[in-house]
Amino acid sequence: MATLDIHPIAGALGAEIHGIDLSQALDEKTFSTIQKALHDHLVIFFRDQTITPDQHLAFARRFGDVETHRYAKGLDSHPEVLPVIKEADDRAANFGGIWHSDVAFHAEPPMGQILYALEVPDSGGDTIFVNMYQAYETLSDGMKRMLVGVNGVFTGERSYGPSDSEVTKRQALFSKSMDVKLMNNADDETVHPLIRTHPDTGRKSLFISGIAIRRLEGMTVEESRPILRFLKKHATRPENTCQFRWSKGSIAFWDNRCTQHYALNDYHGHRRVMHRVTIAGDRPA
Repeated sequence: MATLDIHPIAGALGAEIHGIDLSQALDEKTFSTIQKALHDHLVIFFRDQTITPDQHLAFARRFGDVETHRYAKGLDSHPEVLPVIKEADDRAANFGGIWHSDVAFHAEPPMGQILYALEVPDSGGDTIFVNMYQAYETLSDGMKRMLVGVNGVFTGERSYGPSDSEVTKRQALFSKSMDVKLMNNADDETVHPLIRTHPDTGRKSLFISGIAIRRLEGMTVEESRPILRFLKKHATRPENTCQFRWSKGSIAFWDNRCTQHYALNDYHGHRRVMHRVTIAGDRPA
């Protein structure tokens, strides 16, 4: 049984967990401790890990079913493991380089993601996370009342929708080292509450994935824009965030239901290789 040391890295969210080898199966007490740390800190980090794709998947499956990415190709040997790669000579926008909650436009967005660093630059390539509980809790009482019962309309069009030049859009959005599909149905709309309640903690959070939310239900895009602009800016205030510096063998595990994240694209000329596994979620409520 592992003896875990849990150290918060910022006031808003995030904690590093030391004293565990994730290549090994988790006993029940260790699993419960990690699960509680995830609920308490929203994103947890592990250093100096060496795991295979099978071990990566085994760890993820302790927390729920895993799913494949609908638009990006996984490993040939393990389709549920998504390689997130940016080559040294690739100056395109990086995968995840905008504030977002992963595939929030799905009817059932993921519960969480587990990202493992295989190769990282000497500097740059950090990931910033934001506490969406805190984003909600620090709204004025008047804004909270206004948002009760309000739904957002989400779509994957900006990320995965077709365009006049599919090649141009692919190069603009994603690393040329990743196999990303553009889908004709990516502009389908999904409706989710703007304020969602976490199914495990019962806490309320703001649910506005920056790239995926198109408008407020019952309003036009133009009418929705000033409200969404305010909410996005309010959510990503520095005091709501933590920033993680990657090193080889690091793992980040975030709760996608109450966080957003942003992958910094400041390491041109250097290669970065990560493996990501997605844990299935349920419909926001």
